[in-house]
Amino acid sequence: MRKWWPLVAVCTGAFMLLVDVTIVMVALPDIAGDLGTSFSALQWVMDVYALVLAALLLGAGSLADLTGRRRIYVAGLALFALASLACGLAPNIGTLIAARGLQGLGAAAMFATTMALLNTTYQGRDRGVAFGVWGAVNGAAAAAGPIAGGLLTQNFGWRSIFLVNLPISLVAIVLTLRVFRESRNPRARGLDVPGMLTFTAATAAIVYALIRATEDGWGSGAVLGLLAAGLAALALFVAVELRSDDPMLDLSLFRGGVFTGIMIGAALLTAAAFAYLAYVSLWLQTVLELNAIQAGLVMLPMSVTAFVVAAAAGRLLHDAPPGRVVGVGLLIIGAGAFAQAVLTAGSGWAALLPGLAIVGLGVGVASPSLSAAAMAAVPQERGGMAAGAVNTFRQLGFAFGVAILGGVFHSGVADGLDGGTPGAGAAAGALISGRAHAPVGQGHGQVVREAFAHGLNVTLLAAGVLGVVAGLIVLALVRTAVRAPAEPEGVGASR
Repeated sequence: MRKWWPLVAVCTGAFMLLVDVTIVMVALPDIAGDLGTSFSALQWVMDVYALVLAALLLGAGSLADLTGRRRIYVAGLALFALASLACGLAPNIGTLIAARGLQGLGAAAMFATTMALLNTTYQGRDRGVAFGVWGAVNGAAAAAGPIAGGLLTQNFGWRSIFLVNLPISLVAIVLTLRVFRESRNPRARGLDVPGMLTFTAATAAIVYALIRATEDGWGSGAVLGLLAAGLAALALFVAVELRSDDPMLDLSLFRGGVFTGIMIGAALLTAAAFAYLAYVSLWLQTVLELNAIQAGLVMLPMSVTAFVVAAAAGRLLHDAPPGRVVGVGLLIIGAGAFAQAVLTAGSGWAALLPGLAIVGLGVGVASPSLSAAAMAAVPQERGGMAAGAVNTFRQLGFAFGVAILGGVFHSGVADGLDGGTPGAGAAAGALISGRAHAPVGQGHGQVVREAFAHGLNVTLLAAGVLGVVAGLIVLALVRTAVRAPAEPEGVGASR
């Protein structure tokens, strides 16, 4: 069993960082009630982690190839632990958001090195087993996030969802130092700092604009200025990468429709399948008055179905074209979101279950084939970069999805209140921010429930459209027969 300790060390870190993407969802009402915050601030608590993780993932892989994978992985674990401590002790929402950003930085360093550490440690059949277990652990993290968040929040308070990372990180650090030898990529030439800076600036400005637009409106000067800054930074990123001898992301890969289609699918999968769950959690806890554990259990059918189907899909769909599998999975995700958009003022949590299970089916079908399809669409020497790009676009999709669907949800609730009394609007505003629970005690309970149901239905319809559009794009662009991708040798997951 000693040979599997490196796998345990890597899977511990990967599980922890992926759980933290979604663990905060069921804790949002408690965070809001304790710190007193706005709807947009709650979005940032979720978004800043995924945004920093996505923005720095490719660059962290380059740094690990250059300076040492074990060193960067351990540094990421240490930073993640310190940031988690800061989250758990945060006295206000601003500190919490900043600490979540630091968590994302540590997570990027960890996630960018996991595949490379396994790749240099295991050979032959053991390598296949290691990557299979790593993939299963990644899938289990999605199932564990809401449940773990609910159990910890209900029994120990919302701060415990961050503080629990400290002992886990410490164990992972000690184990990593004992079982891994240092490794580097002898062909690594340098770090694309201009690419990292411009990519981070572009994604941060655009997401910030989307969140600000929820409350300020699209005509706001601040929103328009942020969008302009984001697009300018994105144009600069493209120019930098095209001129770089060793780019963080080789943009020539996007010249073919196959790779472009897979990246669109990766981004929209997380946006369509997961980004709306934060608003479902608010509805469950503030309107239906479920506790954090119960809210987490409502989401369990999706997570369990995704995990079981993903495990079976790897065997049953091994010979199917990955692009077609991804496209069909995305269409199923869209159908699952549509199936949930049936809420009324009198609906209970059970109304969501069939649609959540359908979404889980789609996630289980599509997710395992994403990396395979991306790596099959590029030259063998770019396989590591392709795999890293998939992880980057998945996290970006979640960050953009939370921001976009948050705006849809906020507008939908406002439309549902159109013609209502000012008291109902104030009550709904408190509920949206997670600072109150229905009934509000002022005769507005029915109006608020109707408005929330309308807002959530519109949000679910938007998520369904994202899933269906993504599926059609992938099926249209990824139509070529694909080969079985070779595992990248001696490179980081982002290279």
